[in-house]
Amino acid sequence: MKVIASSLRKGNVVEIDGQLYVVLTAQNFHPGKGTPVTQVDMRRISDGTKVSERWRTTEQVERAHVEERAYDYLYEDGEGYHFMEPETYEQVTVGADLVGDQSVFLAEGIRVFLQIHNGVAVSMELPQKVTLEVTETEPVVKGQTASSSYKPAICDNGVRVMVPPHIGVGTRIVVNTADNTYVERAKD
Repeated sequence: MKVIASSLRKGNVVEIDGQLYVVLTAQNFHPGKGTPVTQVDMRRISDGTKVSERWRTTEQVERAHVEERAYDYLYEDGEGYHFMEPETYEQVTVGADLVGDQSVFLAEGIRVFLQIHNGVAVSMELPQKVTLEVTETEPVVKGQTASSSYKPAICDNGVRVMVPPHIGVGTRIVVNTADNTYVERAKD
């Protein structure tokens, strides 16, 4: 299925010259003068080689047909990361190279989407937002809450997030998994 380059997102699988690639990052650049382009960093699925491509935002790119299924994360061991399909209880093991730096968001029972191509997991997509607890941050300074400044905080999974001044230790917050940014205070 052909899609325009500007619609590519992290986790998409594209086919170029008969090879499958998983998108690691995709950024659209709109210079003041000239043609807007999409810069895409990808990893070749067959051998793990990282490749960088640049397309005009309106160019057509072949998206590979992959089956996307929901899986629940179970645990990690020497073999890799183990996931279970919630309806059939079928278990799948995924290598650390496929999970990459997204592993910090994997908590027992979290629902992720695995893209399966010919019976092999080729890409993993996390939920857009996760709820984490702040374990370390600077104390609130009186009078500082009026400004729009942010302070660093470390969450229970080790992720660093910039949070508003009123957030303290023990507060549960919602974090965007794509760029590790603070969204809101958790409502639970």
